[in-house]
Amino acid sequence: MYTLLADHDGHWPGPWILLIPLAWAAVVFLVIVVLRRAVWRRGCGGGADHPLAVLGRRYAEGAIDAEEYRAKRAVLTESRRGREQGRGGAGK
Repeated sequence: MYTLLADHDGHWPGPWILLIPLAWAAVVFLVIVVLRRAVWRRGCGGGADHPLAVLGRRYAEGAIDAEEYRAKRAVLTESRRGREQGRGGAGK
């Protein structure tokens, strides 16, 4: 068994050989994290816009006034805070 791990001079590859699989694992991990964050930020609602974005766009277009915008935004952010607290999130 010792001859399988040693080269022809009898030297061991050393513990640094473990860094190669760890480096590849780190690369795979980082790719997964970046992709998940990109999908999360873009949204995965099948093309549906985020409700706050739709509300902001309607306000910018003049379809709703400032009072209606504030009221609807309060309802949307309140329901989101409730979900975060229900999951054990820190809620703002």
